[in-house]
Formats: sequence, C-alpha cells, structure tokens
Amino acid sequence: MELLTANNVWMMVCTFLVFFMHLGFSFLEIGLTRQKNTVNILFKNFFVITMGIITYCLIGFNLMYPGEFGIIDKVLGFPGPGLNPGADYDQLTYADGGYTYWTDYLFQAMFAATAATIISGAVAERIKITSFILIAILFVVFVYPIVGSWQWGGGFFDSYFGFYDFAGSTLVHSVGGWGALIVIYFLGARKGKFDSSGNPVAIPGSNIPLSAAGVLILWLGWFGFNGGSVLSADPALTSLTLVTTCLAAAAGGISAAVTSKIAYGNLDLTMFMNGVLGGLVGITAGADQMGVYDAMLIGIIAGPIVVFGVAFLDKCKLDDPVGAIPVHLFCGIWGTLAVGCFGAMKGFDQFMVQLACVGIAGLFCVVMGVIIVQVVKAVAGLRVSDEEEEKGLDIAEHGTGAYADFSKA
Repeated sequence: MELLTANNVWMMVCTFLVFFMHLGFSFLEIGLTRQKNTVNILFKNFFVITMGIITYCLIGFNLMYPGEFGIIDKVLGFPGPGLNPGADYDQLTYADGGYTYWTDYLFQAMFAATAATIISGAVAERIKITSFILIAILFVVFVYPIVGSWQWGGGFFDSYFGFYDFAGSTLVHSVGGWGALIVIYFLGARKGKFDSSGNPVAIPGSNIPLSAAGVLILWLGWFGFNGGSVLSADPALTSLTLVTTCLAAAAGGISAAVTSKIAYGNLDLTMFMNGVLGGLVGITAGADQMGVYDAMLIGIIAGPIVVFGVAFLDKCKLDDPVGAIPVHLFCGIWGTLAVGCFGAMKGFDQFMVQLACVGIAGLFCVVMGVIIVQVVKAVAGLRVSDEEEEKGLDIAEHGTGAYADFSKA
C-alpha cells in the first residue's frame, strides 16, 4: 500500500505539471502573435483544456484504452461511454500497483488536450472561434485516442509491429502537428504574411518576454510529461528520464541558436526558444532508454530541424505563427525515428518499424484532418473576414480587448 501511495502521488504531481503546461502554451502563443488577438488565444486555450477533460471522460479514455478491440481487431474498440473501473476493480493491482484508475484517466486527459493546443498555435490570428472549437472537439474525440490506442491501448502498433513511443513524440506531438498542418493548408496565411512576390514578411510578436516565460513553463511541465510516463515513482528510471529530457532540451536550444547565427547572421531568441521545445519533443519518444550523449545528439539535430523547418514552411507559403509544426511534427518524427538510431532499441529493423508507424499514423491523421476540416468548412466556414482580421479577433469574436485603454479616459 505504501508503494502504491508513493507511485500515485508522483503520478498526480506529474498530472499537475502537465496541466500547468497549458499556461505555457498560452503565454508562448500570446507573445508570438499580435496584441489584438490575445483574448482569442486565451479563450482557445481555456476551451482546449476544459473540452479535453470532459470529452476524454465521456469518450476518449475508453476509445484509447478499450481493453478488447471489439469493432476492428487491434485497430478500433469502444466498450462504452463514461468512466467505470468495473466491479472487479482493485486499486492495489490496477496498473501493477503504479497508480489508481482515476489517476490514470486524469493524467491521460492532460495529454489529450495537448494535441488540440498544438493546432491552436498554428492557426492563430485568422480562424473563426466556432470553427476552431469544432475542429478541436473532433480531433480530440476521434483522431488522438484512436492513434493512441494503436500503441498505448495495446493495438497493432504495439502487438504486431513492436513500435516504441515512450511519451508521445508521435502519438501526441506529431498527431497534433499533422492536424495543424492540414488546417493551415486550407485556412491560408494571415493577411500581410507574404508579399506580392510570395516572399515571407515578418509579423513581430507582441510580447517576447511572455513567450520566454511560456517556454520555461513548458520545460518545467515536461518533467511531468516525460517523468510521469514512467508510470511509477521508480527512482532509477524516473531520474534517467528527467536527465535525458533536460539534456535534449538544452542541446536543442543551443543548436538552434547556433544554426540561426550561421544561416542568418543573428542569434534569434525565438529560434533558441523553439529549439528548446524541439529538443523536448525529440527526446519524448525514447527518454527512458537514451544515454546522456544520445540525448544531447537528439537535441543537437532537433535544433536545425526547427530552424530550417520554419524556412521550409515559408517556402511552401504556409503560415505557422508560433512554429508549432516544425517543433511538434518535424521534431516529433525525428524523435520517433531516433529510437531506432540510438539507445537500447537501436537497429535497422527497429528503425524501419518506427518509420512505418510514423507513416501510418501520419496518413490516418491527414485523411481524418481533411475530412474534419472540410466538414467544418461546409458547416461554419474557416476564417474570419478581412475586416475582422484587421480589427483583431478579440473585438471581432469576443467583443473585448485584453488590456484596458486608460489613455482615452
């Protein structure tokens, strides 16, 4: 009983840390966008966490952990709505005594909401709030838990392929990144992002210090994101996981800053910050099995992926105001493949397994993303009018600004 209590307390602390990450996402997105859209961003982030907790309770948790895949073997199962540990539930034996059923749900619910938060940053400053709400609900209810079930729920990724994704480089970050990519493709760029010749134009963020605070909060939250994914308070494995997580983050930040200096002649703080996040996303797939040098190398490679990923999106005329897609999708893919390159599971066969499952998950997310976006577009449209975008979504969509203007008084 004492071991269960210790494990469960650690899992609850990690749940709190992952919950706190939503403040970090909010700060990061607010700081990298314009002041006139601050209330809109806060509304989206409040909606994501509240909606995520409720929908994951009603549908997502049982869709992701069906027990038996009664609809399609190892692909789809759903035992029914709501939370119910069952008549034979014993908290001393559930999850090998690592935590209770209720802690399991709450920890996983924090992850579910993260996928929609990734989409929020990429679509900032021009999407209709009702359209975002519909997209977020459909993505969190159906796409995220189904892909998660294929691995963490005992589906075919785990049972047949031997795929490995410790804390979600693919199952959380890439899933959200694929969704973001599809939505911004159909949504289009912000007004003024590209000139008449198609060249990208910088749209400065309103509060870089706030974004910096957001990144540091996210780094703190990652102690729960990866540390909690050990699924117990095992001292050796938890300690290793936290060390590799920090080393990859640090290496990713420095690597991105150096890459930016070499490529563009400046030490770009936003690249530094997103490099830290890229390192964190990259290590997430294998944080429990990497050595210290492997972790640093994963971060070192993630840094340039972020820098050149931003440039690649600009060349494709895709507008991602916060760099969500390079960080979460591109580095998520890299981190998943890195499991086959480094650490305890390295080898050509494992690399090919990782690659195949990245491709399958990506294809599913793209197909579902296209369907979801087209349905929402037909029902509610996608983006606000040019006049509303110019005015700012705070006034156009919410009828209030983020900061009172006392100068008029």
